[in-house]
Amino acid sequence: MRITIIGTGYVGLVTGTCLAELGNNVFCVDVDAKKIDLLNNGGVPIYEPGLKALIDRNRAAGRLKFSTDIAASVAHGDIQFIAVGTPPDEDGSADLKYVIEAARNIGRHMDSFKVIVDKSTVPVGTADKVKAAVAEELSQRGSAHLDCAVVSNPEFLKEGAAVEDFMRPDRIVVGVSSDEAGEKAKAMMRTLYAPFNRNHERMYFMDVRSAEFTKYAANAMLATRISFMNELANLADRVGADIELVRQGIGSDPRIGYSFLYAGIGYGGSCFPKDVQALAKTAAQFGQSTYVLDAVEKVNQAQKRVLVDKVLARFGNDIAGKRFAVWGLAFKPETDDMREAPSRIIIQELLDRGAIVQAHDPVAMGEARRVLIQDLADRDGVLEHLHFVDQPESALVGVDALIIVTEWKAFRSPDFDAMRRDMKNPLIFDGRNLFDPSSMKKQGFEYFGIGRS
Repeated sequence: MRITIIGTGYVGLVTGTCLAELGNNVFCVDVDAKKIDLLNNGGVPIYEPGLKALIDRNRAAGRLKFSTDIAASVAHGDIQFIAVGTPPDEDGSADLKYVIEAARNIGRHMDSFKVIVDKSTVPVGTADKVKAAVAEELSQRGSAHLDCAVVSNPEFLKEGAAVEDFMRPDRIVVGVSSDEAGEKAKAMMRTLYAPFNRNHERMYFMDVRSAEFTKYAANAMLATRISFMNELANLADRVGADIELVRQGIGSDPRIGYSFLYAGIGYGGSCFPKDVQALAKTAAQFGQSTYVLDAVEKVNQAQKRVLVDKVLARFGNDIAGKRFAVWGLAFKPETDDMREAPSRIIIQELLDRGAIVQAHDPVAMGEARRVLIQDLADRDGVLEHLHFVDQPESALVGVDALIIVTEWKAFRSPDFDAMRRDMKNPLIFDGRNLFDPSSMKKQGFEYFGIGRS
């Protein structure tokens, strides 16, 4: 099939590349000429395991093309995926200006029936706005006789495992209208996703608004589990319980399960923070309170500072001149995404108090340097105390403590003997509970986890 992907960000690039891998002819368009030039010259603007190899293979096979030519992109695809950003607006609602502009571009150039797929995470009712924007452009062109169908097909991709998630989906949600155009779109979407349904049916067809709502509901549920466990972990620290044992005890209940029950220092990234806020904003627009969602957000913001609180409890409020190693900068492993990363809050708090930070991440060093310089631009002299090092071992030299922020696999089995030699104090603040407290004590380390007192 002939597919157009509008937007070459995280979702668009993974979606377009994977659809090309299935044999489709995919045209990816973006208004960012630098990004398109990078892709056409063999580069990739994001880090995602396995993605570059797929891009290279499908570009070489002629199934994957990158361009800034909007008219050509509209002419190319019978199915037009909108996969542009929906950043949070000042009030927390999703900003749809890029989605609507993409819809207008389709309306300005289409000359035949198009299936327009909202792949971006968008609030309930967005499909109606997309349809209206296309219709307005067609009317201005005198082409109101042309028709389209707007479909909601939310993505459920985990950063760090996005290629695997796309190629082996547990479900494919498709929202279509019940009119003739919707039925035509349903048939085309079923054909597009047929390769995923050979073993068993993975497609869930529903009305458009239910599909739009499903994405927000899924992310809000997962974020709720994370914040709930973090709140329990903080209480476990107070009462002397071990949250890891608690996790095993409750996770063995099949009604609960083990997923997203790990205590830590809060969630980040491009999805959970903005989607929780956007769902709460949607509720407010309809006059409904969201007590649970409000608490989820409040707990998460506070949790990002828990490690700093533990540092201050151990050293006192004056940590000026203290030197800390920070392992992990990205919001999660297997990505270089620094959006809403807890490391940004932790490093900023330490530097503001006069501490020195030696930071390392296996992948996100370049992006971390960019965003942290931006975060700290208005703080005179603070950046002089932030040092990026190429190896995790190098970050430990002469430090008063190690702070673990991201659970990269490379951090799970370090040389503890070498660590004790390099560190000024054998002291670890573990924001991801990578190690067992009793084992660390035997190794000669003073150890602070999350909910593992």
